[in-house]
Amino acid sequence: MDNSNSNRESRRRRRIRCPGILALGILIAAGGRVSAAEDILTDFEGPDFGGWTVTGDAFGTAPATGALPDQAPVGGFRGRGFASSFHGRDKATGRLTSPEFTLNRRYLNFLIGGGEEVGATCVNVLVEGAVVRSATGREDEFLNTATFDLGEFAGKKARIEIVDAFTGSWGHINADHFVLSDTAAVPPFVQNPPPPPPFHDEALRPQFHFTAHSNWLNDPNGLIRAGGEYHLFFQHNPQGREWGNMTWGHATSPDLVRWKEGDPALLPDRHGTMFSGSVVVDTANTAGFQSGKDPALVAIYTAAGGTSRESEGQPFSQCLAYSNDQGHTWTKFEGNPVLKAVGDGDRDPKVFWHAPSALWVMPLYVGVPDPARKGRDGKPAVRNTCQFFTSPDLKSWTHTGTFAGEVYECPGLVELPVDGNSSRTRWVLWGADGAYWVGVFDGRNFVADAGPVTGDYGPHFYAAQAWDALPDRRVVLIGWMRGGVYPDMPFNQQMGFPMDLSLQSSTQGIRLVKWPVPEIRNLFASVLREDLPRPTPVGTNRLGGAIADTLDLEFEFQPGDAREVRLDLRGVPLGWDAASGNLRVLGKTIPSPVAPGSVGRRSDFPAPWGPDLVPWDRSVRWRILVDRTSLEIFVNGGTAVGSFCWIPREEPSLAVVVEGGTLARARLVRRTLKSAWRP
Repeated sequence: MDNSNSNRESRRRRRIRCPGILALGILIAAGGRVSAAEDILTDFEGPDFGGWTVTGDAFGTAPATGALPDQAPVGGFRGRGFASSFHGRDKATGRLTSPEFTLNRRYLNFLIGGGEEVGATCVNVLVEGAVVRSATGREDEFLNTATFDLGEFAGKKARIEIVDAFTGSWGHINADHFVLSDTAAVPPFVQNPPPPPPFHDEALRPQFHFTAHSNWLNDPNGLIRAGGEYHLFFQHNPQGREWGNMTWGHATSPDLVRWKEGDPALLPDRHGTMFSGSVVVDTANTAGFQSGKDPALVAIYTAAGGTSRESEGQPFSQCLAYSNDQGHTWTKFEGNPVLKAVGDGDRDPKVFWHAPSALWVMPLYVGVPDPARKGRDGKPAVRNTCQFFTSPDLKSWTHTGTFAGEVYECPGLVELPVDGNSSRTRWVLWGADGAYWVGVFDGRNFVADAGPVTGDYGPHFYAAQAWDALPDRRVVLIGWMRGGVYPDMPFNQQMGFPMDLSLQSSTQGIRLVKWPVPEIRNLFASVLREDLPRPTPVGTNRLGGAIADTLDLEFEFQPGDAREVRLDLRGVPLGWDAASGNLRVLGKTIPSPVAPGSVGRRSDFPAPWGPDLVPWDRSVRWRILVDRTSLEIFVNGGTAVGSFCWIPREEPSLAVVVEGGTLARARLVRRTLKSAWRP
């Protein structure tokens, strides 16, 4: 039994002992209502929480109307309903966050009861994302009147959050009747909130890769640039650290590097939970959703029927939502779904405008029964296909083709110039595992002339999606770094670092090249170039200086007669051998042949973040992004890539180990990165 229940009698006595104070508070509140102009923000009288965002399970799905099971009697609330976090008793946690509002009156009057844990069972006011006022209950189920003086923030935007982050005795909060007023209902309450922990600075929090503030994250969704910002929507479980309850999270960035997380964009409904999809700018208003001067943004997403109690018996289908405020709030289309199930588990539409045919194109994953193959149950196995649909208005869709190869989940399709020549282009199609094909697309179907080609040689790259409607035909890709481990962290999983895409001719044919976006230089704090002795002798050559836990490294060497070369990086050996020309790291192999100087020529970083290194001829070149929990390795200018989640287990160290002969020469550029989470 909860400790709060065992103390019911003492709580009753506490209420009886102070009737005068409670009565005075109620009378002052009543006087305030009569004598002052007021704006009632919420009184929790509806069947649900209205526009408030609910996370966790402590608040349930609707306001309480009295004491909840195992809770002592509750009093002092106004009307029929109030917010209570006693759903699940004291062990449950959660948060209620109001819509944004303008502070157009000086005082906020409200009712509060429940626990007295500062910063953990409380009502907060947030201005520009920071907690500026906070109050707790008094370990009493009776809701007392409280007032915040917010005069210093007049005219600013604010939110209220009701927080339950405590699981001990009195680990719950009650709140009701939030009113902006010109008069204080009681003398204004002052309780300094506890100092927040360093933002996004937990021991295993990536410092320049996107993570949700808390809970589970997977596939990137709806990548778009609008309102001067890059938008990243993502698969998110706002209620727990494990996969489930799929919702579209939302973050924005001015530069693809520094992200700010906002409210969830799409919540589960009767059609299903919110699986992956895309967002387009409907410039010509083909769907008719635009209501202002700016084009509407339209999200095309999979409603995963049967993945929630509300959607039991429903199939997977494709649905629409639209936004007329640059992606910050969304309205679901009343005519959903716009594409009903055509196969097994249809999902992950990545829609784009195809100008030559003047139609929207939807590549879509569809599972198709294959009579030629049997599953374990004796029934036909499912063949994984990418199918194509077109539409003039995003609402009505026509099937136009099926790609001949097998593609499992999250198809992407973009057009890129070859060798930077805009008059010579090819299309690239990929699936969730990163494997890709190069070919042609006529607006109806894709035909490959090369592939599949491995897109990432590491074990932790999945479900990548591209921003593919950027200025100058730029295409930027970001993937989910699937399968990382983050023990004791409030979040789970991370995104990869954004990469520019290009196509390059090679002796093997046209190949996709990936390279970290140059905006990474916004995080550079220092740069150190180290030239090793020429020739570099056999043995361990330790590199000096402090080894930060966030680095952008460039390492290049001419092998000479060395048989093996290793870069020991924070206890992880990156080993290359001359016989195979391969790089071995964390149990995986990445092709890393000796390359001519013209391959992978880069000039991203002029002074002071240079030097702008001219690649040596007949050398091996690696670029390595090192974050607290990940390594991303780009070989010979991005012609091969490996993505790895990783937790270092040794003290920071950096050394070059040479075996079997000397290196002709070697050099390393070490750039230290600042945290993307801090100014």
